[in-house]
Order: sequence, then C-alpha cells, then structure tokens
Amino acid sequence: MEHKHKLILVICLPSISTLLLLLLLAFCLVRRMRAEGSRDAETAFQCKERDLAANASEDLIWFRGGEHLTAQEILDAPGEVIGKSSYGTLYRACLVKSNSLTLLRFLRPTCTLRVKEVLPIAEFLGSVRHPNLVPLNAFYAGSRGEKLMVHPFYAAGNLAQFIRDDNGAARKWPIICRISTGIARGLFHLHTSNEKPIIHGNLKSKNILLDHHCNPYVSDFGLHLLLSPAAGQQMLERSASEGYKAPELIKLKDACEASDIYSLGVILLELLTGKPAIDENPTPDQDFYLPSVLRSAIIDDRISDLYHPNILQNLSNDQRVVTEDGILKYFQLAMACCSPSRPLRPDIKQILDKLEEIGKC
Repeated sequence: MEHKHKLILVICLPSISTLLLLLLLAFCLVRRMRAEGSRDAETAFQCKERDLAANASEDLIWFRGGEHLTAQEILDAPGEVIGKSSYGTLYRACLVKSNSLTLLRFLRPTCTLRVKEVLPIAEFLGSVRHPNLVPLNAFYAGSRGEKLMVHPFYAAGNLAQFIRDDNGAARKWPIICRISTGIARGLFHLHTSNEKPIIHGNLKSKNILLDHHCNPYVSDFGLHLLLSPAAGQQMLERSASEGYKAPELIKLKDACEASDIYSLGVILLELLTGKPAIDENPTPDQDFYLPSVLRSAIIDDRISDLYHPNILQNLSNDQRVVTEDGILKYFQLAMACCSPSRPLRPDIKQILDKLEEIGKC
C-alpha cells in the first residue's frame, strides 16, 4: 500500500508542476497581449492624430464657384504650363470629374509668406467678386508650404496675346472701348469697394484675361500680398522691365492707387497703338515707357500715327469725325494716367467716367 501511494505521488507531482508552469505561461502571455494591445491602440491614435494634422495643413478653402472642388481632384488634374514667373507657375488644368478646364497658379513655398499669414489674405481675396475681375474659386495650402490658387479658365487668352495677334478685332474701336471700360470697372471695384483699397500691384496686359466676346477680366490682383518681400521686389523689377512700373515706385510695398493708374495708362496706350509698352532696346535717356515710334508721334503731335488705320475702316465721314475725336480724348486720358507726377494722375472714378463717355460717342 505504501508503495502504491508513493507511485501516485510520483505520477502527480510532475503533472502538477506542468500545470503550474502552463498557468504561469498563460498568465504571462495574457499580460503581454494586453500590453501590446494597449501600445497598438496608442500607436493607432497617434497615427490618427498625424493624419488629422496632415489633413488640416493640406486643406482646401472653397469660395463661391468652387464648392464642388476637392483637393485630390485638383492635385490629380493633368495640366499644361501656360506661364511662368520667378514666384510661381500657371497651369491650364483639366478637372477629370467635371470634364472642365481651370486655371491653377502654383506659388513656390520659398516665395510666399507662412501659411498662417497667407490664409487670412487668401480668404479676403476669395471674397472679392465683380463681373470684370477673375475670381478666386479655391485655395490649397500643402504641408510642405506649397500653395495653389484655383481660378476659372478663359479660353480667349490674355490681352497681350490679343493685341499681338492682331486678328482684326483688336483694331475695332468699339472693342477697344469695351475692353478699356471693363478694365477700369474692375479696377474701380478694387480701389473703392472695401474699407481699404485693394491695390493690384502688378497690372499689365498679360494679367487681363478675355472671353470669346472680348469682355475683360482683371487677374492677379492682390497677389503681391501673399509673397515674401524678396519675391515681391522681383515682381516689381519684372514690371519695370516690361514698362508698367510707375516711375516713383521703388518698393512694391509702397504700391498705391496712383501706381495702378499709371499701369492702366500704359495698357490704354497699348490698346490704342497695338504696340508693346516698351522698346526691346530702349535708349539710355528714355524717360517714358513707350516705343520710340510712339514717342516721336507724341512729340511731333501726329496723333494719326498713334492708331492703326483699320480703326477707321468702313466708317462714314460723320462716324470718322466722331471716332477721331474719341480717339484723341482717349489718348489724352491715357497720357494723363501716365503722368510722371503722381498727383497729376486722375483717379479711377474720373477715368471710368471719361471712358464711359468716350464709349457712347
């Protein structure tokens, strides 16, 4: 009997030891799984936080007309480069979802202010609406500092191309009056419709877009507000090289209504003459941003040399007299806008009233 109990004890002890070992292993395994589960949950939460932060920094701000857009659609849109500058690139992009064209302006991170400074300005510019202004439909700010401005697309291109191509329409007096008046209306809205005037800062014929009916739309207004001081100065230097900078303007931050008026005057003279704003090789003593042939006509008082003969084509004698009188008034107005003395330039209200009067003749 004693040997039997010893046998049972010998058999049971290893079994109990094994069972205790298994229980200990199971307990350790459960604790490890719980710990790992906790770490997994924490990691998942941290990832979610990072995703939310990324989404917040890569958000798309919508304005009127851009409510249907998504950041992904804009970033995935195939585009064609149609313009470049020191601070960005302009694309004609196709939105696949709506099968429509749009203008995308990419601003280089190194040329713009920080996102927290840019967003309030973008929201303000996105609220500006007028029939002769290119609206900002959406604004995208990426996590790496990249920024995209989304605008409608205008199929007829810009005013500089329109004048240079000389397809006939650019030499029609009613078209010249319509474009000039539309530009002035857009600028009038910028200068007068807010508590503080919105200064365009880079007004030139390349920044006037046209639709198929030759209606003008002023683009790029207030863009300089988004740029760093260095990039803004480069913009001003480019404007000077093209003949649009007011002579008193040294730094872009000092741009004002009067400097916009000077640029408008140069555009009016471009429309009238069909000539570029500045000679490709200006003489050292040239003190006015106009081609030499135009300056000679001004000095010799040969106003008839200032405009293309086709402007008066197919007009009766009475119509010719009225049109020539309108052309003279138009030229005098443009020259007043381009006065080297800032106080002598008319304001935008006076310009608009005069253009509307000329257009009725």
